[in-house]
Amino acid sequence: MSDTTIPAPGFPTPEAMPGAAPAPGGMTSPLPKSRNPIVVWLLLPIVTLGIYNLVWYYKINKDTQFNPRTSVDPAKALLTLMFGGIVIIPPFVSIKRTGDRIAAAQRAAGLAPTCNGVVGLLLMFVFHLGQLYYQAEMNKVVAAYPGATAGTPVPLRAA
Repeated sequence: MSDTTIPAPGFPTPEAMPGAAPAPGGMTSPLPKSRNPIVVWLLLPIVTLGIYNLVWYYKINKDTQFNPRTSVDPAKALLTLMFGGIVIIPPFVSIKRTGDRIAAAQRAAGLAPTCNGVVGLLLMFVFHLGQLYYQAEMNKVVAAYPGATAGTPVPLRAA
């Protein structure tokens, strides 16, 4: 993540973006990758016999680093999910915090946060729809920057 004020080519400066105050210092951050929620939730886990669920959890936590204030080690979040069940509580906390980090990324993109960690937690364990929900919510961050590609530094609209 850099602190430059140069937006992506063909992308408006933070001041020119309607309805969003630029982040202090004109900060930019690499745009996360948009993923198809249905493919993430259903197709890839079936094809990989469930292994993709773990890959996706790592990736979604890495994507939340779009917000420079987010301090998360995606590997630790994944290990908590995988092995924290021995103590029962840690996986629940990790999944809830992932939702909170997605909401923080939405705020950094200048959006009103719609992701709720408690809803994601319930959807993950009760209905097995958590991946669908979390990925759809993270895609809103990407959609806030039309025309920008994944990995392109985009200006943060709020911090």
